[in-house]
Amino acid sequence: MTNQSALLCLASLLLLLLLYGTDAKMIIVNTKQDVLVGEEILLLCKAGGEGEITWQKDGEDIDEEKVTVLDETSSKLLIKKATIQNAGTYTCVCNFETGHQDEVQRQLYVYEGPSFGGTKTYHEFLEGTDGVVPCLGTGQPAVDIQWLQGSQQIPTREGERLRQLPDNTLHIEKVRRDDAGTYVCQAQIRGRPVFQKLSVSVVVNAPPKVLLKEEVKKVMAGSETNVSLLCLVAGHPKPNITWTMPVTLDPSRHQFNSDQSQLTILAVARADYGEYICTAVNKIAEDSATIMLHVFEAPEVFVSAEQQSVLVGKRVSVSCNVSGHPHPDLHWLNKHNGQTLDMTSGRIHVMDGVLVIDDMMPSDGGLYSCMAVSSSGNASRDVVIYTQPGPPHYLSVSPGPTSVLFSLKTPPISGGQPITSYTLQWRQSSAEQWNNVTVPASAPLAITTLKPYTLYEVRLAALNAAGLGQFSNLNSVRTQGIREPDSPVLTPDEIKVKGNTFSTPLTQTDDGGLPLQHFIIRYKQDKEGAEWKELQLPSNADTISLKDLSFGSDYRLQVTAVNANGSSIPATLKFTIAEKPSSSLTMTKGSVVGIVMVIFFVVFLVVDATCCYRNRCGLLMSIAVKLFGQKVPGLKMLEEESGSTNGDVKLKGLSTPRGSMQQVGVQANTKEGGQLTEVTCDKAPLTKHEKTHPDRNQSAADA
Repeated sequence: MTNQSALLCLASLLLLLLLYGTDAKMIIVNTKQDVLVGEEILLLCKAGGEGEITWQKDGEDIDEEKVTVLDETSSKLLIKKATIQNAGTYTCVCNFETGHQDEVQRQLYVYEGPSFGGTKTYHEFLEGTDGVVPCLGTGQPAVDIQWLQGSQQIPTREGERLRQLPDNTLHIEKVRRDDAGTYVCQAQIRGRPVFQKLSVSVVVNAPPKVLLKEEVKKVMAGSETNVSLLCLVAGHPKPNITWTMPVTLDPSRHQFNSDQSQLTILAVARADYGEYICTAVNKIAEDSATIMLHVFEAPEVFVSAEQQSVLVGKRVSVSCNVSGHPHPDLHWLNKHNGQTLDMTSGRIHVMDGVLVIDDMMPSDGGLYSCMAVSSSGNASRDVVIYTQPGPPHYLSVSPGPTSVLFSLKTPPISGGQPITSYTLQWRQSSAEQWNNVTVPASAPLAITTLKPYTLYEVRLAALNAAGLGQFSNLNSVRTQGIREPDSPVLTPDEIKVKGNTFSTPLTQTDDGGLPLQHFIIRYKQDKEGAEWKELQLPSNADTISLKDLSFGSDYRLQVTAVNANGSSIPATLKFTIAEKPSSSLTMTKGSVVGIVMVIFFVVFLVVDATCCYRNRCGLLMSIAVKLFGQKVPGLKMLEEESGSTNGDVKLKGLSTPRGSMQQVGVQANTKEGGQLTEVTCDKAPLTKHEKTHPDRNQSAADA
C-alpha cells in the first residue's frame, strides 16, 4: 500500500511539473502539510533550469539516502515513516550551471493524535446534584480541548451553571432534567486544523414522584357506578407503579391501563371503601401517595309488614330497619296529620325503630311512614295500620210509612281503611233480637221492611276491611202510613224540539217518604194503533231526552216516579215533531248562481231576437251574415222604399202587405262569385188581419 501511495504521489507531482513547464520558478510540491506520525512524507523539488539540487532540514543537510535525483532539474525527498522529529522547515537548494544559486522552503507539521484515551462516553447524574464530565484528550505536539452542546460552544467563564473548567472538564451545576442529552468533546492539535470529536451521553436520573389530582374520592355505590383513581408519576428511569387496595384484587372489577397509572373499579360496592396506595419505584428510589375512597350507600328502609290489621283496643307494633352509608337516622311519621313520632313512651311511641301503638283506637288507623335520612339521600317505606271504624256521630233518623232513613252529617272515623258498607239494625223492644241489613256506603241508608205506625229502636255501624265498627247510639222512631211519591212535574213551556229530538226538564217535589228508585218514561205517537215505548231513568235524573222520533208526528208522554211503596200517578204531556225540511228547497250558493245565469241567457236571447227582427242587428244577425254571406246593398234600399208603398214590400214582382209577413225570404243578387245570397228573419208576428183571414193567408203563402 505504501508503494502504491508513493507512486500516486509521484504521478501527481509529475503532473504538476508538466503544468508548470520549464520556465517556472523553483518550487517544492508535497501532498499535505500536516502529516500523521507513521505516514510517508514525499517532497518534490523542481528547479527552473539545470543544476545541482540538494536538500536541507532546518538549515542542515539531509542524508543523501533519502534523496533521489530524478533529472537535472528535479529532485525527490522521501521519508517512509514520519516521526515527530521530522517536523520542521525543508529547503530545496539548486546551484545552476550558470553559477546562480536559488532555493525554496516548505514547512511540514508532524502530529500524533488527537486521541481520547479512556474517556467515558456515558454519564448518569441525580437531579439536583453537580455533574462533572472529564475529557482526556492527548496528542503531539499539543492538544486544545473544547466542549460543544449541539452547535453551541460551552463557555469557560466563571458563574455559568454549565461551563468548561480549566482542566478541560465539563461542569454542570445542580443538574436538571433538561440537561440530559449528548455533549461533544473536541480535541484539536494546537495551531493546526486537525481535530477529533467524541460524543458523550449525559443522563439525568430523578427519583419517583407521585402526583394526585384527588386525594379524596366520593362515589355512590351501585351496580351501574364506576370510579377511576388516577396516579400521575414522574421520575427517570420511568418508575414502575403498583397499587395497594383495601380489598382483594378482582380482575373482573379492578382494571388498569397500560402503565397502571389509572385504576378503574366497576360496580362500586360498599366493600370498596378505604385507602388506595399508589407506589412508584425506579432504581433511584420510591414514592407513594394515598387516595381515600369514600363509598356512600343510598339509604334503604325495611319494615316488618306493609299492612297491619288490629282490633280496637289491642296492641300493634311494626319494626323498621334502615341501612346506608353514612348510617341514616330513623324517623316514624304519621302521614295523616304530618306529625313525627319520636316519643319513647306513651300510648303511641317509638323504641329502637319499632312503632308501638297501645290500646288501638279508630283514629289511630291510617298511613305511617318509616324514613331514613342521611347526607347521601333519603328513603321511606309506608305502612298501613288499620282497625274497625269508629261509631257514627251526628246521626239523624227520618221515618217513612214503612221505612226509616238514616242521615249522617259527617261520616264516622274510617279506622285507616275506606268504609265499604253500613250495617243497619232494628227491633221493636229490647227483649227482641236485632234485625240486620247491610247496604253499600254509596246507597241510601234506609230500612224498608218495617210496619206502618210502629215504634222501633234503630242503630247503625260502619264496616271496613278490618271488620264491623262500633254501633251508634239507639234511636227510637215511629213509622208513618204507606204513601207513594207525588207525580213528577213536567213544564210544557220549557220543551225543546230540535229536528226529531225532544227534551224537557224533570222535577220531583215529594218522594213519598222513601228514596226514589227510578223514573219510568213511556211515549208513543198520538195515533190509532201506535205502541208505547218504555225506558227508565235514575232517581237523580233532571231531564228527559228522546231521540230519533218521527217527523210530522204528534206524541204523548207519561212519566211515573217509583219508590219502595209503589208508583206515583203518571204525569202526561203532548208534543209535536215538525215535518222534515224538504231537501228540494235547500239551495246551495252554486245552484243560485246557475239559475241566475240561465235567466240572464234567456233574456239575452229574447233581446237579441227582437233586435234581429226589427233592426237587422244583434248577435243572431251577425251569425247569419257569417254563415250565409254579407248583407247586400240592395236590401237596404228595399227597406227604405218600403216607407212609400203604404206598408207593402215588392219582392220578385209579388206585392205582400208588410204587416202580414210571417215568413219572409229576401233574396238579392250580388257580384260575389256570381252566387245568390239570402238573408232570412223568421220571427215576425202575425197581424190582426192575418189572424182573422186564415184562408187568405194560406192563398198568399201558396202564391
